Formats: sequence, C-alpha cells, structure tokens
Amino acid sequence: MTIEPIRQDGTTADADLGDVRAAQRDRAAFGALYRRYIDRVYGYCFYLLGDHHDAEDATERTFLAALGAIERYRDEGASFRAWLFRIAHNQVANTLRGRARRHATPLDDVPEPMVDDDPAGLVGLAEETRRLRRALATLPEDRRQVVILRFVDGLSAREIGVVLGRSEGAVRVLQHRALRQLAQALRS
Repeated sequence: MTIEPIRQDGTTADADLGDVRAAQRDRAAFGALYRRYIDRVYGYCFYLLGDHHDAEDATERTFLAALGAIERYRDEGASFRAWLFRIAHNQVANTLRGRARRHATPLDDVPEPMVDDDPAGLVGLAEETRRLRRALATLPEDRRQVVILRFVDGLSAREIGVVLGRSEGAVRVLQHRALRQLAQALRS
C-alpha cells in the first residue's frame, strides 16, 4: 500500500506529479507516464468498446492528446490519472458516436483471450467472463463506466467524478446502483 502525501487542503498529492513536471519540461519524459498507464487505459477502452482494434485506436488517440496537452495540465485537485482517463472517456465517446454511423460487433461476439492452462478451467473462466460481459452490457452507460473505472482501473470515486463530470457523491450512488443491478443480472 502506498501512502500519498496530504496537501494543505486535505486532499492527497498526485503521485504522478514529478513525472508530469518532467514531461512538461521534456516531452521524452512522457514515456514514464505512458508505460505506467498504457495497460489501464487500453483496458478501459476495451471494456467499453468491446473491440480490440477500436480500443487500440482510442488508446493511441488518448496518449497523443495527453502528450499534446501535457503543458496545460495543472495540479488543481484532479490527479493526472483522472485527467488522462477523462481524455480516454472522450475518445471512447467519439468512437461510439462513430459506430452509430456504421455496423459494430456486439460485445458477446468478442473472442475470449486464450492462455495455455487447464482446458477445463479455461472453459469455466471463459463462460464466467461471457456472463459478466453480458451483465455489464445490460447496465446503462454511466453505471458501466463507473464499474470499469473503479474495479478494473482502480480509480477512486473522486477521480471517476472528474472523468465523468460528476460529483464524488453521485459516483458513489452510481456505483452502488450499478453493483446492485449487476448482481441482479448475474443471478438471473
């Protein structure tokens, strides 16, 4: 467990701030932030888009936009991580708007990743993953994003609020409702 320093206003200091400042002075230093968050941002995009290629494209656009705007990032209460996921959120929204104009592959048709392991265990895991994806797909978009940002990407309620443009309390309510609805969908 990492303990983050506390600011005078009672919020925790952004652990990425040193790397952000370095990237603001020298864009080559952005590589440290890229390596730290590439898998998380890709995972977020993939969970919401359900398509490997679209997720890769959205992830690439997220990091290009972040690199292009790194000089404008200010440590004003929102962490760099929340700022980055806000950019990813916008990229996902753009991709989804683009899909409305063309045919998209349903989330259930996305192939499961295969790992060399016990075949019987993989079958069970694959079925459980499909059930969870189907249940997630039944959630409204804002609830699905809260679940993914919180439990897949590990963002706090405050950071999710920044990403989604909601208050921390509203995020907690959305999370509670999403988990209740998800549990109900998994029981049926």
